[in-house]
Amino acid sequence: MPRRIFSGEVVSDSCEKSVVVKVTKRIMHPIYKKFVKRSKKFMAHDENNSYKVGDFVKIRESKPFSKRKSWEVLSSNI
Repeated sequence: MPRRIFSGEVVSDSCEKSVVVKVTKRIMHPIYKKFVKRSKKFMAHDENNSYKVGDFVKIRESKPFSKRKSWEVLSSNI
């Protein structure tokens, strides 16, 4: 099964070697047929602590690093 890749914005970098990435997507409402935004936060592994709040990054599904962290930062979208 291929690994999922999402892109989002770093909203927290206070943990050591970890960042919290907010992924926002637009989905169509099943009844009203309007697009609504849905977002979810993922904790991702950042080995070098190189990403700061406000950066746009790509994250990829990986092996579990801890209880809540099973994603890793691939690169910056800039």
